[in-house]
Amino acid sequence: MVKGAVGAAALVWLLVSPLALAQQKKPPAARAAASAPATPAKVSYAERFAGLCAACHGANGRAADPLVPVLAGQPSLYAITQLFLFREGRRGNEAMTAVARTMTDDDMRGFSESIGTLPPVPAPPPATPPDPARMAKGQALAEQHKCVFCHGADLAGGQQVPRIGGQHEDYLKASLHGFKSGTRPGYTQAMGAAVSQVPLEDLDVLAYYLARFPGK
Repeated sequence: MVKGAVGAAALVWLLVSPLALAQQKKPPAARAAASAPATPAKVSYAERFAGLCAACHGANGRAADPLVPVLAGQPSLYAITQLFLFREGRRGNEAMTAVARTMTDDDMRGFSESIGTLPPVPAPPPATPPDPARMAKGQALAEQHKCVFCHGADLAGGQQVPRIGGQHEDYLKASLHGFKSGTRPGYTQAMGAAVSQVPLEDLDVLAYYLARFPGK
């Protein structure tokens, strides 16, 4: 048994000794560097956006799905406000709530700042030219109901106010009807109060106009 134990130890030594000798030949600094655990490279929030958000919202922030909002050109303060509402369960979207609940405050700041750097991306040309009558009525509604007062004459928003010019029509419809019915909460009461004054039949016309807004 002793001979067997000695033989096994000798065999282990023969297997590891070349590595041990190689380590001994290295200078102390090299040996320390080799033994130290590797430090993972810090991943930026832009990279995390590409890995986590782009699948739904698009790499450039313009989603292909008409019910997924365009993030390109949105203010960072608006983005963090919405992430907060999702994280706290105050906005109802199962996918976004699941994502936001994993975010720390630093994550929300990082992602929203990354979103704030995305430049506006124009909507692709429509299959058919916009209807002049609906565009004219939509513009009148936007002015009458003070859309341009909060969102700006260029509808680009700012601070906690979103860019709505060029947003997906289907998403705008869902949002406007949600504000009207009270199922879509806002960070403040401003949108609910504004949309309450718009006749129900005009909401889709307003969405039609905003989605095709030509810009300033």
